[in-house]
Amino acid sequence: MERGIFRFVITFLSIIVCISCSNNEDKTALEIPNPDGLDSVLDHYVDEGFYPFIYARLEDMSGNLIYEHSSVNKELLSGTSVDGDTWIRIWSMSKIVTISVALDLIEDGIMKLDDPVSKYIPEFANLEVAVSNERKRLTEYDWGNRDQACPIQLVPNDSVMTVLHLINHEAGFYYATTGYPCLDSLVAAQNLPTAKDSEELIKRLAKLPLIQHSGTDYFYGTNTTVLGLVAERATGKDLNQLVKERVTAPLEITGLQYRLPDDEGLLPKFTGRDSILRKANRGELDIFGPDVPDYEWDHPLYLGGEGMVATADGYADFVRMLLNRGELNGYRFLEKETVEDIYAPHTQLDNAYGYNGYNLWVSGDTMRIMNQGEAGLWIGGGYECTYFWADPKRNFVGIIMSQNNEVRPPGYELNDKFRGELYQQLWESEN
Repeated sequence: MERGIFRFVITFLSIIVCISCSNNEDKTALEIPNPDGLDSVLDHYVDEGFYPFIYARLEDMSGNLIYEHSSVNKELLSGTSVDGDTWIRIWSMSKIVTISVALDLIEDGIMKLDDPVSKYIPEFANLEVAVSNERKRLTEYDWGNRDQACPIQLVPNDSVMTVLHLINHEAGFYYATTGYPCLDSLVAAQNLPTAKDSEELIKRLAKLPLIQHSGTDYFYGTNTTVLGLVAERATGKDLNQLVKERVTAPLEITGLQYRLPDDEGLLPKFTGRDSILRKANRGELDIFGPDVPDYEWDHPLYLGGEGMVATADGYADFVRMLLNRGELNGYRFLEKETVEDIYAPHTQLDNAYGYNGYNLWVSGDTMRIMNQGEAGLWIGGGYECTYFWADPKRNFVGIIMSQNNEVRPPGYELNDKFRGELYQQLWESEN
């Protein structure tokens, strides 16, 4: 009740402030000096067969469009246009949404960061940890030698898994792409996206060992999906409801959800795994094994780490909320201090390229040295080459969308090249 009154007061004051400054034009609006230079970068990666399409969008803090460009391979997508309202599978760009929901629940006192996961999911109370026959931690094996960790044996988890471990990817959950054949095959056999609902997903996950003792280190995986399951158990509502009620409805975001609107379709899945860009076959997007999320209305399974769809326009609104420290369209979703914690240093602190906040990468000086952007950008992305960043110095957000997995080299340089061209222009105009 008190929080509701606080939000009303903040919203009222925001309206007053907006009225008082409505006649003052923004003299510092960001302008792109050479949009054609940015267009050329995007066109190159489509024309050379790295991507089936690329759509890029830049918005300022107020949602004003400051740049957009769409480039489409007409041979692969004949008669198809892609714009800011095209629905896209965003995969891991779902994670920061789920984390934001969880943090909102924590602000409301419904959950705590140090709560044991087993408080909400007792089925996970006795999860075991996979180690090698020499009882070495699997993460001690280099990427090229991970097959030597097999066969595995199981030992008890030596720590209590917490909500914070899930947020920081330290809980021990993983994908079917670890490089340890004996683990990857176990995940693939569970075929997690085909679980009929959250309860069945929990049962399938409970059959899998952890890849490390909880709290040991950062290991990217299905931790955020489990965080979504915790949020569901804590509230008695599914993640679809929680996103609608706490995020998209009050913030007036129309392009971010778990299911497609009626009469909308999704673009095909593509892969470059054969060095030739083509449509992907079943099983080639193997992050879970044989299958991927289906986005069907009659399938009540909401994967908090992978399962959302969005438009570039809609996702830009969500990122603008973060950039505006928790507020959008006059509604405060997260407290300023909570958002500051999202981009504060939490894991991967010894990385030359930056550090990880709550699943939000914050770039370091190396990015500017290599002409790929600059320090302090908030960055995230998804499995099929979806990408976003926020620039808190200049107060704008960037979205780059495609639908492609296993881009052939050097196609993965797209984001760095685009940012490099953009920031080179901005630096020159600012000097």
